[in-house]
Amino acid sequence: MAKTNRTTTARRNSNTARTNKGVYVEGNTARRLQEIPARRNYPEQVPAQRNRRPAARPVQEVRQQKPALSKQAVKNRQKAMTMSRGFVVFLAAVSVAILFFCINYLQLKSEITGRMKTAATLEAELTQLKEDNDAYYSQVTSNVDLRTIKKIAIGRLGMKYPSDEQVMTYRTEGNSYVRQYQDVPDSK
Repeated sequence: MAKTNRTTTARRNSNTARTNKGVYVEGNTARRLQEIPARRNYPEQVPAQRNRRPAARPVQEVRQQKPALSKQAVKNRQKAMTMSRGFVVFLAAVSVAILFFCINYLQLKSEITGRMKTAATLEAELTQLKEDNDAYYSQVTSNVDLRTIKKIAIGRLGMKYPSDEQVMTYRTEGNSYVRQYQDVPDSK
């Protein structure tokens, strides 16, 4: 939006604000926060003499020097660095529980993987057996000659065709097969 030097009127929308960069409508861009960060109050330090150079000290001495802390600050730091026995026991118990669950999960995962492999091998074996069975069945059915069976049955075994007196006809009502609950009576 172009900048103008016009003054704003008293009628302003509640969710618009005029800045020196244009008009801001709440929600159409990221909000610009114009907050001033809070000042930190540092303890006063003794001003060093600017003109005078400090005496050269060995590097080890400079590293070993630490700023003086109050007793309360030292106690707070020591307290923050230590853990209570209850917390240590709690952490140990949680660690053992997590370790137990992880090991249990891995065992179950490996067991499931093993069972899936076993099922796959059994399915492959079943498929192979079905193929073999179908091959054997087709081989057997192709080798059967009904004329040869009839000659053997009549010639060697002495079988005969039934007479009209031996044939009994049954009528079924809706069923495609007959169930025999009693012996068939002899008809002489």
